[in-house]
Amino acid sequence: MNEVAEKSWSPTSWQDKPIKQLPKYPDQEALECCYKDLKALPPLVTSWEIEVMKNKLARISRGEAFMLQGGDCAESFGATTSPKIVNMLKVLLQTSFILIHEMGVPVLRVGRIAGQYAKPRSSDFEVVDGEEIHNYRGDLINGFESESGSRTPDPERLIEGYHKAGLTLNFLRALADEGFADLHHPEHWELDFMLNNEYYKDYEKMVESITKAVRFVDAIAPDKSARLQKVDFYTSHEALNLYYDSAQTRQVPRKSGFFNLSAHMVWLGNRTRDIDGAHVEYFRGLENPVGIKVGPPFEIDETMRLIEKLNPTHEAGKVVLITRFGKDKIEEQLPGLIKAVRREGFPVVWTSDPMHGNTFSTGSGVKTRNFDDIVSEVKSAFDIHRSEGSYLGGVHLELTGDNVTECVGGANGLNEQGLDQNYETFCDPRLNYQQSLEMAFLVAKEWKKSYS
Repeated sequence: MNEVAEKSWSPTSWQDKPIKQLPKYPDQEALECCYKDLKALPPLVTSWEIEVMKNKLARISRGEAFMLQGGDCAESFGATTSPKIVNMLKVLLQTSFILIHEMGVPVLRVGRIAGQYAKPRSSDFEVVDGEEIHNYRGDLINGFESESGSRTPDPERLIEGYHKAGLTLNFLRALADEGFADLHHPEHWELDFMLNNEYYKDYEKMVESITKAVRFVDAIAPDKSARLQKVDFYTSHEALNLYYDSAQTRQVPRKSGFFNLSAHMVWLGNRTRDIDGAHVEYFRGLENPVGIKVGPPFEIDETMRLIEKLNPTHEAGKVVLITRFGKDKIEEQLPGLIKAVRREGFPVVWTSDPMHGNTFSTGSGVKTRNFDDIVSEVKSAFDIHRSEGSYLGGVHLELTGDNVTECVGGANGLNEQGLDQNYETFCDPRLNYQQSLEMAFLVAKEWKKSYS
């Protein structure tokens, strides 16, 4: 792309490019009205927070910290409730504290939350009761119910999504700032259904160790112990609906460039990283750190061109490569990608998404994931990065703080027959609370084998 074209970027220049994964809104006038209203609303996050996060990601790219990115496959508007948000924050905090305690490095906490309301789909339509209707693409676009025209893309949902994200973020900030994560009371972290997990004794020892450390800090520096009551927490989502994201993309005083102020970090999905497409056009103009999902099918040379396009100055902390190969393909496909990134000198943050490449359907048609398959990809990712002299700096997990039954396996031995006990997800299956904490212990174990 020539220099003149590069300078022609704007938050809406993506509209001149071919776009995927965004259905047409039947009422264009209503869409323009909602877009205008959304542009006028205040930002959800600040440019200062985004820059701090980017600096922390730069540390990870140098092998000095670790990133935990996790949350719902797709948030639903109806789940914007106190118990759901509390449980999500709790599981993200607890998994991060396990990683910090076991690995001994800072952990960057990034939620798939307060904006993860849209999901890609393989086809635009499905047939229900003999009628062809739009596929459900997340609450930001349409409704899950298949009747009463709920599946028709509705631009009013852009405004509702903004307000739901704002409510979620406001509650998250209040919890994180006012002692919810207070290390003086780690015994409060526990939820009842962790008791049967094989790692419960390790968990108890960890809580005891943290309690002793906090008491020590209190004894020698009581004025500084208030820091142990607060945590840093960042938000992210897949920037799939570009009307939603571009409406909240703007310049800020005394800073150059444009910031997406609906989240601290946004990512390109495996279906939207076409280098000549609308999503890449939008992403190339952002100051935010950006993620790129990389998995089959992909081409290494094209991926290098994409990274260069999104980060031509090779800024550390700008690009997060989220690899999602599946346990059966990672050994074949990841090493070449690592070699190519090293050859080009890109300072990327490497993270592993062991969820999306390991999804399957049971004989009765229930979509699920096997805990052992997820662990297998995590282990392979660490092994490959270690052998290539590279640093795997994070994991990307779909998880929940609720006691759902969506992924089989784990210490509790959930089998396929038990999936219908509490299967809640509208999209992809998530690790439940117990499986998430177990995964944290296993991730820490693999990290220590590779880097301690």
